[in-house]
Amino acid sequence: MPPWLPRAMVLALALIGCYQLADWAFHQLIGLLLNIVIAFFLALAMEPAVDWLARGRMRRGVATAIVFLTVLLAAAGFFTALGSVFADQITRIIEDFPSYVDDLVVWINDTFHTNLNTGKLQQDVLHSDWVRNYLQENAQNVWGISATVLGGVFQLLTVSLFTFYFTAEGPRLRRTLCSVLPPVRQGEVLRAWEIAVAKTGGYIYSRALMALVSGLAHYLFLQLLGVPYAPALAVWVGVVSQFVPTVGTYLAGALAILIAFTADPWKAVWVLVFVVVYQQFENYVLQPRITARTVDIHPAVAFGSVIAGTALMGVVGALIAIPATATLQGFLGAYVTRYDVTDPRARDDDQERRGRS
Repeated sequence: MPPWLPRAMVLALALIGCYQLADWAFHQLIGLLLNIVIAFFLALAMEPAVDWLARGRMRRGVATAIVFLTVLLAAAGFFTALGSVFADQITRIIEDFPSYVDDLVVWINDTFHTNLNTGKLQQDVLHSDWVRNYLQENAQNVWGISATVLGGVFQLLTVSLFTFYFTAEGPRLRRTLCSVLPPVRQGEVLRAWEIAVAKTGGYIYSRALMALVSGLAHYLFLQLLGVPYAPALAVWVGVVSQFVPTVGTYLAGALAILIAFTADPWKAVWVLVFVVVYQQFENYVLQPRITARTVDIHPAVAFGSVIAGTALMGVVGALIAIPATATLQGFLGAYVTRYDVTDPRARDDDQERRGRS
């Protein structure tokens, strides 16, 4: 046996053990790592506002607390407005449910020539084995549901704590990170950080501005049309259409159309027409003007980044995909030199028209 073989075998086993330990630790900490990633991007989005307040001789911790409370109040207002709509609709459905059942039984009897009785059906359903088993299973799952809710609250508190820390201690965190790097690399790290703050903050603020415009436009139209819950629906449409990638517009418009349909089917048609027309106005007029200096990303690239982010990290990846792509694009743009294209074969139609004019 060669003298180096035992040592090589021990080293190989040690490396395999270290890999297994690292893999186990990574899977155990994946939840915490996702929370840190979410908190980091939230901190990047909040940092421009905190820097603006800090430049007015306000302590950075106080500025962070003001911005943080403003975001929490806005989120609480959104969920309160949305909850009022759902609570009222659920109450109305519960109150009208007996009449719905009666109408359905009458229609079944008239159509299929049956002799169903509403009271007998109610007794059969309430005393059926299916209902009994369903209640028993849900009673056993109460502890699981409670644990899930507590876990969600703990996760929210974790993200909030890290977000506050990353925002309030942003300059100190950058200084600590750069202190372990050589001077040549420090400039690149600071440049990447500045680009990330600019792109992420620009994305959030541009989306917030478009959400405000969208909410006001839909509120005026819904109020003019006489659709119930116009303020709450306007908040829903404005926020969901801008901050839920890819399918946000359809989700936002579907609820407004559904509520309008309960009042009058023709109102639902007019809401559908307005949603489609406003979406075209936003895509071709409003969004290019607002996002021209913040997150100038091609729609195909944005769509692809959302799909990739969803495949890698789920909902979290879908939410941070666009600002992360914009940051990467801006960082690479600082190292890429672009030249004017003189060959006419590489020109597009717009350049040809400008050249002829």
